[in-house]
Amino acid sequence: MAPSESKKTRSPLQSILSGGISGGVEICMTYPTEFVKTQLQLDQRSATPKYKGAIDCARQTIKNKGFSGLYKGITPLLVGTIPKVASRFTAYEQGKALLADENGKLTVGRTFCAGLMAGATEAVLAVTPMETVKVKFIADQSLPNPRYKGLIHGVSTIVKEEGLSGIYKGVGPTIVKQASNQAIRFVVYNRVRETLCAKLELDASVPHVGVTMAAGVVAGTASVYGNTPIDVVKTRMQGLESKQYKNSFDCFKQIVQKEGWSALYKGATPRLSRVALDTAIVFTLYDLISAQLDNLFADK
Repeated sequence: MAPSESKKTRSPLQSILSGGISGGVEICMTYPTEFVKTQLQLDQRSATPKYKGAIDCARQTIKNKGFSGLYKGITPLLVGTIPKVASRFTAYEQGKALLADENGKLTVGRTFCAGLMAGATEAVLAVTPMETVKVKFIADQSLPNPRYKGLIHGVSTIVKEEGLSGIYKGVGPTIVKQASNQAIRFVVYNRVRETLCAKLELDASVPHVGVTMAAGVVAGTASVYGNTPIDVVKTRMQGLESKQYKNSFDCFKQIVQKEGWSALYKGATPRLSRVALDTAIVFTLYDLISAQLDNLFADK
């Protein structure tokens, strides 16, 4: 997600504090939709599919596992929040500093490039291992006899059986997914925010909750429709049945051949609800917290 445009390049510490807090709150609020999305993507089409849709998936999970079942696999995301947001926002701030003009402004193209840098950085440093562990945990919990007893046991089991590469499954599509995600969101968020501020005659240099929430929803929606097929391939490559695919391209081909083109958008609805809310929350909290930290750091 993108912070408000600013001439000042924020320090990594500010990015860690602002992003860590906002990201942690967002995950706790929206994780159930991420759980449902992942379950639907892992549920390959058959004559008798396990789930009829997002609502049925949530209903069956609550019935069989209780409400807490919708939070299975959240620990890796919480643990990975700080390095994830730190790498994302630090990369964006540095990219912005490198690509901005003398007035600290970014064109659409340069904003897109800064977003690509941020997404690719977070994919390599944090998102891939975090997402791989999350997907394996969710898939494991759907088995009659789950193997993983907790985060440490699960990660150690994965590494023992598959090596370190076991937590880097799907790194290619993850880089593409995160890079495209952040590029789309940075561009759309900043442009919508600037447009709304201009229309409402608001000062764009300070955060406005209504504006950032609206801009975040639009940006999140745009990214979902732009890269859900990549997300589906990534999820399949990180799942427990990933060995059936030679690589990401083979996974894409098999999905289309066996399940049809529409399968590339499996889980799009719950993903849309999560990502739109996710983006709105994180943008808003990040801007609000950063504004306070800007004043704090300015006093030092």
